[in-house]
Amino acid sequence: MTKLLGRIGLVLLLLVLVAFVGLATWEPFFAKRGDVAQSNDSYTAEIIRDEFGVPHIYGERDADVAYGVAIAHSEDDFFTLQDVIAMARGRYGAIAGPDGAAVDYVYHLLDARGTAERNYPDLPEDTRALFEAYATGLNDYAEAHPQEIKLANLFPVDGMDVAAGFALRQPFFFGLNNTIEPLVAGEDLRPEFGPSIGAEEIPAQARAYPLPWGEDGALAGSNAFAIAPEKSGDGVTRLVSNSHQPWRGGVAWYELVVQSGEGWHYAGANFPGSPFPFLGHNEHLGWTNTVNRPDMTDVYKLVLDDSGRKYRMGDRWLDLEEETVTLPVRFGPVVLPVRRTVYRSVHGPVIKNDKGAFAIRYGGIDNLGQLDAYYRLNKAETLDEWEAILARMDIPSTNFIYADEGGNIAYVYNAALPDRAKGYDWRGVLPGDDPKALWNAPVSYEALPKYINPASGWLYNANNTPFTAAGEGSDLAPDTVPPELGVELKQTNRSRRAWKLMSEDGPITLDRLKQIKYDTAYEREGYVADLWDALERLELDPDSELGRARALLVDWDFTADNVGPGDALALLMIKEFMSAEYQNKPLPDVREQLEWSVDHLNTYFGRIDPPMGDLLRLRQGDVDLPLDGGSDTLRASTTWEVEEDGRLSVKHGDSFIQFVEWAPGKRVRSQSIQPFGAATTRPTSPHYVDQATLFIQHRLKPVNFWREDAIANAASRKTVTNRPGSRSVKPH
Repeated sequence: MTKLLGRIGLVLLLLVLVAFVGLATWEPFFAKRGDVAQSNDSYTAEIIRDEFGVPHIYGERDADVAYGVAIAHSEDDFFTLQDVIAMARGRYGAIAGPDGAAVDYVYHLLDARGTAERNYPDLPEDTRALFEAYATGLNDYAEAHPQEIKLANLFPVDGMDVAAGFALRQPFFFGLNNTIEPLVAGEDLRPEFGPSIGAEEIPAQARAYPLPWGEDGALAGSNAFAIAPEKSGDGVTRLVSNSHQPWRGGVAWYELVVQSGEGWHYAGANFPGSPFPFLGHNEHLGWTNTVNRPDMTDVYKLVLDDSGRKYRMGDRWLDLEEETVTLPVRFGPVVLPVRRTVYRSVHGPVIKNDKGAFAIRYGGIDNLGQLDAYYRLNKAETLDEWEAILARMDIPSTNFIYADEGGNIAYVYNAALPDRAKGYDWRGVLPGDDPKALWNAPVSYEALPKYINPASGWLYNANNTPFTAAGEGSDLAPDTVPPELGVELKQTNRSRRAWKLMSEDGPITLDRLKQIKYDTAYEREGYVADLWDALERLELDPDSELGRARALLVDWDFTADNVGPGDALALLMIKEFMSAEYQNKPLPDVREQLEWSVDHLNTYFGRIDPPMGDLLRLRQGDVDLPLDGGSDTLRASTTWEVEEDGRLSVKHGDSFIQFVEWAPGKRVRSQSIQPFGAATTRPTSPHYVDQATLFIQHRLKPVNFWREDAIANAASRKTVTNRPGSRSVKPH
């Protein structure tokens, strides 16, 4: 009997080992493909890196440059690029576990791959050539550096794979996850963006951003400024890009300069997975973006038959499209295959929960035109040409703030806003069986709010309503836009401060513009007013710890500048109230939040009034520096990780900053800065964190836009190619 039990145990052990090996190895075999359409073209690019490691990439053709972009970015951050490619192939769960599987579910739900397959072949040939060259660069780097690959059979990829990544990520810039998350959870939908229809009260509005999801995304923001020559004091046209993105990960900015023999010459930044910059400037013009928050998403409740497989549309019953997908979900050393069913109707993706079946339709659905539009914008030379590209309505969302060498400034509230019929409550759930409630195209470009050369001579946006942008007498009136368009009416503290500071008399000189950009003050309005009003109502013993803390806050000067004794305490208090207001959650209990803040400061600093710079830190590797600014100040230190020593390590806020100038009779000039450096995932690189000191000091570095400047300031220079017999993508 003992021998028999031993044999049974051995067999069970072997079965467990076989199962373990299978779970540890199935996913790469499952994901292996034989249909990758790799380019047969040859590419050659020169990569010149300046003293900060920023790549200046040159090639005879635009496609050569795109190849070089992939190589340069891989040298600096192949770690993140692999995550982005895994998302673009529905395999992120095999890397990031359940959180990654949630991304993969959305990849299938939105049919990102199908969007690419349907639309990528119809893009212009030169645009596709750009994406094929970029994919080739990724493949060549992966082949030369197999030790860096973290997921087997992730490469090779082709241009369509890269395009699928765009199809997946773009909808999250206007908050699609605010709709998907509650529907999947079976919870009530959050109030949508835009003014209410048929009611006086404007609903509270939340916002969400692309990956990462949740609070990190919901608290993001950006600032943008444009100053016309007649307002600048020295005849210079200025553009300031001040994007607020995560400092690491799939939507962290990567700075670069590109130049080709085909007229492509642009300095700016992109996200991992893109062959071209998304914002910055060329010789003639430039622009920057801020996320806007229109109601771009409509939810329809479907009427299903008893089988749940058909839904009614008018007097017809249509088949509910059904697809079962496999999500790889990593748990420690094993990857589990999780099967999920996704549904689609003529409206778009469908989510079933205990309350029914809900279809989602959103602006820009099944459109890949942005891949071509951004490329054309990079090469535009005039305001008219630039506007004509935006007028295609191919870029689904984001505000554009513009300036050019001719002294023109502009702000376009860009969004592929659905062309909705009147008579429906577009802020609520719509009847899924009513064909008249189904829109098919965006509104015309002419319908969008926009400013071209306002009388004030200045423009700004700080993720606020487009109806404050140019100052009194130049701002658009909200009633000029129909409520069906869903244009938001909300303000931010950054907007209130920018509007106030820029409206002051006198020229907006370069020094004044920098003071505005780095402003750390709060206005006592909105959620800030709610917080301070609640503090003043609190009944506390003035001699108690909470009473002394309340007194510090009541006497606070409303500036997060690391000077006053109440700055650290105010920083902790404001962030939670901002978080609740931005995410459309109930405001925190002020006493509970005060108790938590006081306890945190006493526990880690032994006092309630430490210098804010001791609390708020820029941390990367061995670098540990004090920061200023707060959540929703123009100098943005928006979100952070609370680390073991109680310090707040900022992870999201001011990121890529660029000042661009067109002076009369002179060539364009620009300066920029990032929080860390060009190689944020390469700890051994000298450019891992070499911009940090300049960043905390509010200083900028030269961009070296012109080739002769790049060569004169080159720290390294090399040629990369995939030509047979001369391949030069080599291991480090």
